[in-house]
Amino acid sequence: MNYEVSEGTLAIVPMKKSSSKVFEDDNEYVVDKVPFEIMDDSCRYFGSSYEGRKEGAKSILGVEYKVPIVVEDYNNLVFFPTISPQDPKCVWIASKQVKDYEELSSNSIRVTFENDTQIIVPVSYRSFQNQLLRATRLESLIRNRKKLQ
Repeated sequence: MNYEVSEGTLAIVPMKKSSSKVFEDDNEYVVDKVPFEIMDDSCRYFGSSYEGRKEGAKSILGVEYKVPIVVEDYNNLVFFPTISPQDPKCVWIASKQVKDYEELSSNSIRVTFENDTQIIVPVSYRSFQNQLLRATRLESLIRNRKKLQ
């Protein structure tokens, strides 16, 4: 199954070695690709590459690692990785879809999305908070740049 993220995509969670569970507003899918491949394919579908999107975001934010990316410009579709994007355990989260998050343990949080779907993510509260702030900042800076045009 080919899959590209959309406005309704909440998160992409790794499963087995080469598959992912994609959470959407009203559905869940299993895709026979790792999350990084889905993100790269989605960037290409919308006219760029993951590397191009990453370099653009690095330039805007001035950060070097765990860079959030704008997958699609028109709807400001921004996703962020919970750990290194190439790590097979990396979860990708749509920043605009996050409603709330809470710490469950020192290395685990529960994320609640706008539609009240919840997932458990193996990452520290502080790291998740930092990544969400970066993604929100990227989206805000790009939105403001669009207004200036």
